[in-house]
Amino acid sequence: MTTPLSPATIMDRLGVLYGEPVWTPHGDAIAELILTVLSQNTADTNSGRAFTQLLRRYPSWAAIAAAPAEEVVATIQPGGLAQQKAPRIQSILRAVGERSPAWDLEFLRAMPLEEARAWLRALPGVGPKTTACVLLFALGLPAMPVDTHVERVSKRLALIPAKLTAEQAHEALEALVPPADYYRFHMLLIKHGRRTCIARRPACDRCPLVPECPRIGVTAP
Repeated sequence: MTTPLSPATIMDRLGVLYGEPVWTPHGDAIAELILTVLSQNTADTNSGRAFTQLLRRYPSWAAIAAAPAEEVVATIQPGGLAQQKAPRIQSILRAVGERSPAWDLEFLRAMPLEEARAWLRALPGVGPKTTACVLLFALGLPAMPVDTHVERVSKRLALIPAKLTAEQAHEALEALVPPADYYRFHMLLIKHGRRTCIARRPACDRCPLVPECPRIGVTAP
């Protein structure tokens, strides 16, 4: 039986394969919040196009929150699932406007991490992944976003139990990986999940984590 790979070894090997990620702030936390909602269950190019159209059509976050619902649906149509995402975005923005009239979430940076996390989770429809994306990418705070790629690869590597829910996976990986490595781990596992350890027929023959990888849940060809 092989010894399980440590997160440090996994990151080192994937860093050689894909290059070491460099953290670059994404800017406005509200922008990160809305872009993350738009990116759910769609390609980055589509969500990016929808986000760009949203900013071109409306002069402010307040204007988006107050716009007719069907108008917002039509605006973000290129991003997919517009009928579901438009009302969610408007609900989030209305809640932000009520709780932070200045439309600025920079104050979260100075909060204790768990308080900042709770503030974001209290927004309508905002889950652990969206919260972590805002904290990490926009505010530079130590949070671990776990998308489908990170979750799949982590479970295949037996870093976390296969039965964990997506929300439990956030907590488990935050406990396993050093906070200083959250960004590095997240970015490298996303690349690995997209390019090599894909959902169906993963390319194990070119994976630098073989032979130690237990390939949990991978169906043999």
